[in-house]
Amino acid sequence: MKPLKYISVVIFVALLFWAMPVQSHADNVVRDTAGRSIRVDAPFTRIISLYGAHTRNLKNLGLDDEIIGICPMDVWAGKRTFSYHDGLEKFLAARPDLVLIRPMIDLAYTALVKGMEKAGIIVVSLQPGSVDEMFDYWIALGVLTGKVNQARQMVCSFKNEIAGIQAVTQAIADKKQVYFEAIHSRMKTFTPGAMAIFALETAGGVNLAQDAPSVRGTNIAFYGKERILSHAHEIDVFLAQKGAMNQPTIEMIKNEPGFDVIRAVKENQIFIVDEKIVSRPTMDLLKGIHTIADMLYPGMLEKGGVQ
Repeated sequence: MKPLKYISVVIFVALLFWAMPVQSHADNVVRDTAGRSIRVDAPFTRIISLYGAHTRNLKNLGLDDEIIGICPMDVWAGKRTFSYHDGLEKFLAARPDLVLIRPMIDLAYTALVKGMEKAGIIVVSLQPGSVDEMFDYWIALGVLTGKVNQARQMVCSFKNEIAGIQAVTQAIADKKQVYFEAIHSRMKTFTPGAMAIFALETAGGVNLAQDAPSVRGTNIAFYGKERILSHAHEIDVFLAQKGAMNQPTIEMIKNEPGFDVIRAVKENQIFIVDEKIVSRPTMDLLKGIHTIADMLYPGMLEKGGVQ
């Protein structure tokens, strides 16, 4: 790969995983990650979502007719698709009153964002970096769309289910130690506060890379093969997320030079999990926790009365 192209890819990946907190959502005012303050006197009714998590959460809040556009990877029958690669004219022709983006779009596609704002379209950039920030983010979406009560119910339901799962997993006497891979080609994992690590620890796993330093303030962390192999005899389970920017396979991990000394590789305890259910700030995080729990301790949650 040519140096300039390599640098561009690195920057894009860093922006992709860059999550910042929702600043506030008090008194019907939402302040986004870029510092915009949006006063909501009436719910927005012509919304375009350019991030899959936004789309998923808007659907969970009970919205439908209000959503006039979604991003190409989303699934929502009858909805028109929009991308940050599209020209400004396509957005202007659709006449949205709100376009929901995330920081990566705000920073990498400035001309499109500024063009929409110049045309009077409200743009809001949101992407929480932790579970606590996720609750604020859900409420902010509720303020923007007139669904605050539904957003609060989402928070309540999520917390109740987490409490039920933790009642089972916290009682595990001998918890499995896990290396959770974020990006295979670069030997990267997650920072301790990342949602993927929350999912792992709630499911009863122990994160072996608790000392992993963040990459440019993102939830992705440096680790490297040497440090992974320093834990070779401690890793009970090797878990890897799979998504658009990371496509590992079990065979790829097994055949990685040097990985044959890792206990999890020797004992075929390698698992791949969809990043959409472990790294995105949606209710699907619960599905991710159940999935990881079944990988680590098959049938444990069902035996504990958690469905």
